[in-house]
Amino acid sequence: QVQPVESGGGLVQPGGSLRLSCAASGFTLRYYTIGWFRQAPGKQREGVSCITSNGRSSYYVDSVKGRFTISRDNVQNTVYLQMNSLKPDDTATYYCARSTGGNCGTGVGFDSWGQGTQVTVSS
Repeated sequence: QVQPVESGGGLVQPGGSLRLSCAASGFTLRYYTIGWFRQAPGKQREGVSCITSNGRSSYYVDSVKGRFTISRDNVQNTVYLQMNSLKPDDTATYYCARSTGGNCGTGVGFDSWGQGTQVTVSS
């Protein structure tokens, strides 16, 4: 089955950190742009960050700039999202997906979505 597998979510206090991982299953990750998206209850899905296949370009939504860092290890077939200075507004289910040219802001053009990992920021 072609599907990314997310991990690393959890419960963290405001100001804390988490590192999410997106591991490729059934496909070779290095050929694709990989995006992280999130969806909170009652809200639309939001593009958080994306990284191109060669890792040379990345995108961040304004609300996470300076706090989140996306990276990839094509040898390990994994993309990471380091999240620092977490805020309650970051609480959501985080998904990763692959693309060969999609829109990171909306997720259009991304396919093979994972099952998601829950991030809860609360004191």
